[in-house]
Amino acid sequence: MSLASDGFDAGSLSLPAIESGTSILLTGEDSDALQSVFSRLVAADDDERSIVLSTGSGGRAVQRDLNSARTGAGSRASVLTCEGPASGDDIQSVDDISDLTRLGMDFSTLVASAQQHSDRFRSGIMLCSTIAGEVDDTRSLYRFLNSNFLSELRRGDGIGVCALDTSADIGADMDSTIKGLQTSFKAHVDVEKTGPGKATLTVDGLDGSDETVEVSL
Repeated sequence: MSLASDGFDAGSLSLPAIESGTSILLTGEDSDALQSVFSRLVAADDDERSIVLSTGSGGRAVQRDLNSARTGAGSRASVLTCEGPASGDDIQSVDDISDLTRLGMDFSTLVASAQQHSDRFRSGIMLCSTIAGEVDDTRSLYRFLNSNFLSELRRGDGIGVCALDTSADIGADMDSTIKGLQTSFKAHVDVEKTGPGKATLTVDGLDGSDETVEVSL
């Protein structure tokens, strides 16, 4: 169990404890490797809550992924999903992923609800690239992130992880989009799958971490 004065444990990723308020842009072209790293960063410890916006997996699948990353984390997670129906208070569905105003309101509501259980939270979007592909102008994505996702980190005791599949067609130049997003995020972690069950993390902006880290998936 973490203490309120501690950072957020990064699980088995060989990364230092992550300071509260840290926003992480997570990129990579292998979706399975990206999902594995995302789940380990976002899976809540005993005294924390997870809030996940999922564009490609149903709520129960997200909770199973979090359980695989940290025992019991799925039961400490609230999911806003674009796949499948709502299921109780912990899983809510998204009607229109391109309606970023409503999406932001729903996400902020989940964060506020999670903080009624615990002050400490881990928030995540998997995948931000899906949202980018649905909107007409990537500037609206930047506004959504800054007005909702990132602003929650400034108001509370939490960290945020935004995953971007770099192999996706988002209707805009991917390199330019990443550079634009980097200006809003404190840290950038790029995931490169290097073999069966292995990946290299190129880390920038997390205090005390090496530039590259080898991890098992």
